[in-house]
Amino acid sequence: MTVPPHELADLASDFPPATRAQWRDLALGVLRKSGLAVPPGEPGDSGDAAVVEELLSTTTYDGVPIAALHDPSDLPDGPRVVRSAGRWDVRQRHADPDPDVTRTAIRADLENGATSLWLDLTALDPTALPDVLRDVYLDLAPVVLDAGSRTGEAAEIFLDLAAGTALTGGNLGADPIGLAARAGVPAGDMAGAVSLARRCADDHPGLRAITVDALPYHDAGGSDVEELGCSVATGVAYLRTLTDAGMPVESALDQLEFRYAAGADQFLTIAKLRAARRMWARVVQVVGGTAEQRQHAVTSSAMMTARDPWVNMLRTTLACFGAGVGGADAVTVQPFDACLGLPDGFARRIARNTQSLLMEESNVGRVIDPAGGSWYVERLTADLAGKAWEWFQEIERAGGMADALERLVPGRLAATRAGRAANIAHRRDPVTGVSEFPDLKERPVARKGGRGLARRAAPGGLPVMRYAEEFEALRDLADAQETRPTVFLATIGPVAVHTARASFAANLFAAGGVATVTSGPGTAPAAIAEAFRDSGTSIACLCSSDRMYGEHAAAVAAALREAGADKVWLAGKGQYEGVDATLHAGCDALDVLRTTFDDLGVSR
Repeated sequence: MTVPPHELADLASDFPPATRAQWRDLALGVLRKSGLAVPPGEPGDSGDAAVVEELLSTTTYDGVPIAALHDPSDLPDGPRVVRSAGRWDVRQRHADPDPDVTRTAIRADLENGATSLWLDLTALDPTALPDVLRDVYLDLAPVVLDAGSRTGEAAEIFLDLAAGTALTGGNLGADPIGLAARAGVPAGDMAGAVSLARRCADDHPGLRAITVDALPYHDAGGSDVEELGCSVATGVAYLRTLTDAGMPVESALDQLEFRYAAGADQFLTIAKLRAARRMWARVVQVVGGTAEQRQHAVTSSAMMTARDPWVNMLRTTLACFGAGVGGADAVTVQPFDACLGLPDGFARRIARNTQSLLMEESNVGRVIDPAGGSWYVERLTADLAGKAWEWFQEIERAGGMADALERLVPGRLAATRAGRAANIAHRRDPVTGVSEFPDLKERPVARKGGRGLARRAAPGGLPVMRYAEEFEALRDLADAQETRPTVFLATIGPVAVHTARASFAANLFAAGGVATVTSGPGTAPAAIAEAFRDSGTSIACLCSSDRMYGEHAAAVAAALREAGADKVWLAGKGQYEGVDATLHAGCDALDVLRTTFDDLGVSR
């Protein structure tokens, strides 16, 4: 059925307008029925429906509130800062030390959707550049270098290759402060960065010299605000250095490209990139320039898992979507097996096609700033930018990014990393396929090259965090045992009564590679104890409803003790005779698993 456009506009005209106050009243009624809010007239009842927004809101690691409802009042003041194009540059990374393999992979990328190259020259020797780029038309495919301490050498080789070529993009990758953050070396060689910037401005106007890499702060467990503040502070430090050396402001601005992490929370990724442009626009305004911030978004290494790595395809798709909608100029989707070793051809192909699908089939690249005007995204953008600007100012008061990297930044990142680790351990930040819904029967995926694209922590540099690593270490330990560690689930009562908590307990133990066996339905302590003896383990966990626990927990626990149980857990909360400890939603799952390993005699 087709409806004329003028009728579509009037569809809501027969309904009374809804207000935020009405929503609060209705939501508060539901919260009171569920027990999450104090019933009217009882102690603690404020009588104010506005409390519902506090009850339903959450906060980020930076204390930025995420409200349950937004309306036009959430729109911030000030103009939006948007990128002038919708499509982005598909930039794929290459880190194989074998020049022949890298050259073949580069050709496959460029022939199948990639539009620029990112060469990790900390893995590939810079002297191999002529061989690696032999088949590449440098005037058509921009090249980004990442050579760490050998940036000067790599840049000279590349500039010799590009002599006489009209480059349309790319970056030489000079980033002394980023190198200090990654490798723990002093933030030196600013003179080398200035020299490269001048050469680019004079001889290759389409080529940039300097990368402002914020990935080290993200990889260290930092928050979005910390990543933003550190990046802007680093950009300002480079801008000062270039202009102090005599470069015009606009030329200096043109030499900078910012690199950010894109995570699986697409809305935070969208808001972070929009906030970064907003912050940098303020810097540009203050110095009297006009250049837009150029952004390179890279799907997060910290979020990738070695276990059930296929789920990484979903994570990187969400991250790529967020980067595209957020307005990144270039996007790198890391292959799903990136933290297992060097990616194979299939993984690289899926990474490329993720971007092609989002741009060509989903049309994400056809719209400029598609999130613009969203009450939620605009509010989140403004809040992130405000908090990040405060952090940037704190860094500036500490003497700038180079000084703050030695005294201020590591402590701030460590506090966030500790909070993040606690949330992961308690599964408040779940990792699908690892801390939640693990598959003990999964077939391991092997790749050559150790950890491949995953960055390792350097002595003295910022730590490197991968969210799944603590759970995966326990899985590795469990897999290495001659007999898999096992816990007996004493399921009390009918299937419908015990299934929820039995499934919860089995899921939690499996997150550490611990198998479970169940007793089956029933309440007879003797039958449950007999099943426990047959299980071959010394650890048991009671699983049932609170009512059943009240009636049977003590008797079943006693029977299990007589049958040889060294420890008795209970899935749920409450104290019952014979029960040593409980596991429940929000408990420290890592602590439960480590305790279980110790109780089973598995050496850690």
